[in-house]
Amino acid sequence: MSKLNQDISRFKRRRNRSKKTAFNHPTLSRLCIFRSNKHIEAQIIDDRKSITLVSASTYENEISGKLKKNSTKTEASKHVGSAIAERALKLDIKQVVFDRNGNPYSGRIKALADAAREGGLKI
Repeated sequence: MSKLNQDISRFKRRRNRSKKTAFNHPTLSRLCIFRSNKHIEAQIIDDRKSITLVSASTYENEISGKLKKNSTKTEASKHVGSAIAERALKLDIKQVVFDRNGNPYSGRIKALADAAREGGLKI
């Protein structure tokens, strides 16, 4: 097995392990994170109805306008986390299940989760 295939299979195992407890929770919605090399996206999904309730991303003009030209990706993640918490509280969503989507809980993922907690979401 090549190094690339080993990395892919390791990622799939980690992703399935992190989704096991988050997917199809009977009462709570799911805060799902997608991380690319440049951007980060977060959305709160209701799996029972299969709809996205709230989303926030660094693609949005509202969030990218707050960022300085030489700000880090971690700072961008903090802005996305606080935006998703603010939007969720407007829809009276106070508690969610965190789905890190197979990414390690460090760096940008942790910064987003901490900012969402500071914004008032219970994760």
